[in-house]
Amino acid sequence: MTIYETYINRCIQIAKNGLGSTRPNPMVGSVIVHDNKIIGEGFTSPFGGNHAEVNAIHSVKNTHLLKESSIYVTLEPCSHFGKTPPCSDLIIENNIPNIVIGCIDDNEKVAGKGIAKLKAAGRHVTVGVLEEECKKHHKRFFTFHNKKRPYIILKWAETKDGFIAPKTKSEQKPVWITNAISRQWVHKWRAEEQAILVGTNTVFKDNPSLTVRDWTGNNPVRIVIDKNEKISKTHAVFNNDAETLLITKNTIDFSKPIAKQIGDFLFENHINSVIIEGGAKTLQTFIDENLWDEARIFTGQVEFKTGIKAPNLQGVLISEAQIITDNLKIYNND
Repeated sequence: MTIYETYINRCIQIAKNGLGSTRPNPMVGSVIVHDNKIIGEGFTSPFGGNHAEVNAIHSVKNTHLLKESSIYVTLEPCSHFGKTPPCSDLIIENNIPNIVIGCIDDNEKVAGKGIAKLKAAGRHVTVGVLEEECKKHHKRFFTFHNKKRPYIILKWAETKDGFIAPKTKSEQKPVWITNAISRQWVHKWRAEEQAILVGTNTVFKDNPSLTVRDWTGNNPVRIVIDKNEKISKTHAVFNNDAETLLITKNTIDFSKPIAKQIGDFLFENHINSVIIEGGAKTLQTFIDENLWDEARIFTGQVEFKTGIKAPNLQGVLISEAQIITDNLKIYNND
């Protein structure tokens, strides 16, 4: 790993501190280096706050060193006014001579304009250091802007014998397949993504609240497919803990494939990431339309012998972990 790659890798590491709080802004990381020593670091503040470059510059105690330093950043510094002034302007104002960028921001508001501004000011700019790693890190941001839909994560738990749920049950609550630690991981994931989606059957059978209870963080926006508006306001998805959006026959055309229409609906509502936690039918709908980016599948030690079969998915296995008694496999749709 080159010295440039080492510092960009550090940018990626600290950028993850903004996961779940920066949207719709990307979670950027930045470090400032003087004489091969990091003198400042920063990551994107919650939406409306400072960008990573601003936080990194403000963290430098000996500001006179900036004119002899390099600033590293996972994503091209912005060049436009939004909630905050352009980061490229601040870099120029502080006379930082060398800028190293992981990947270009192809959002039309930036798309090379930040780099052009820095070069026009006489700064030395290097682009494309750990580019693929940075693009992967910014996957939610790039998916939203380039594919005009949210980053879609499928999530389910299945029994050791391949069932996602029993055929019948006596109570309106979940039948747990996984252990408590795995369920805590799910709540962590909910805090990291903007929305969570389920279908009508899941609401009727489990009456879930779809909130973060076993983790500290923001509750996701609840997206509920309710074609004929059968779900009553007494169900937990309509409590005051989080916002709820309904997808009904007035929202999309259920006589046509629905996953793409749901993606369009979520894009129009500025949702940049969503976890699909619905039942087998909802999950399989997104799989069959090939509209997913990542799948997180738990396998517990429970056996149902009979029940509703788990979805059938083909993907690239990217990681596998043992969570006490449960197995977790994560797939990419490549």
